Amino acid sequence: MRDLRLILYPFRSGTAAVDRRITPVDKVVRKYKLDELIQLWNVLKGDMSFVGPRPQVMIDVGLYSEAEKRMLAGRPGIADLASIVFFDEGDILKGSSSPGRLYNQIIRPWKGRLALLYIDKRSLLIDVWLILLTIVPRRTALKVVQRLLRRWGADLLLLRMARRDDTLLPYPSLGATEVVAQYH
Repeated sequence: MRDLRLILYPFRSGTAAVDRRITPVDKVVRKYKLDELIQLWNVLKGDMSFVGPRPQVMIDVGLYSEAEKRMLAGRPGIADLASIVFFDEGDILKGSSSPGRLYNQIIRPWKGRLALLYIDKRSLLIDVWLILLTIVPRRTALKVVQRLLRRWGADLLLLRMARRDDTLLPYPSLGATEVVAQYH
């Protein structure tokens, strides 16, 4: 049986909204979130679930610490805490001369922590909440995520970053001791 723990996402993580690698077709796909239809097909096939850590590309998985590799244990999903908190990932990285490096410095550390909290606390009720949070206004969704993270005992820095009302701080990825300095 083939390994379904890693589904290659159509766009590289760390791709800014303005990136010369993105074709005109990619722009339309991203603007109208048509890539979600591909992922819905993967859910129907059983390769993905509606809720779970987002699928990753091989180049980024190669950078994972042992702690982060735990995110690959389950089936990837369309929605998760990180997709709510970092729904504007392309805009965050826009204008960066190295979006991959910036992603690994200010987004990946927090996404990993959110994903592992979800893995440790997941339940059918949490999954329903996360699906609902993808359709409510962003501020409302972030407030609910804050309450959830506090209930789960998330550290203060993760709570601060997940509020998204402050500058995202460079931080070491889970299990690492230093902030990523170089990216391919």
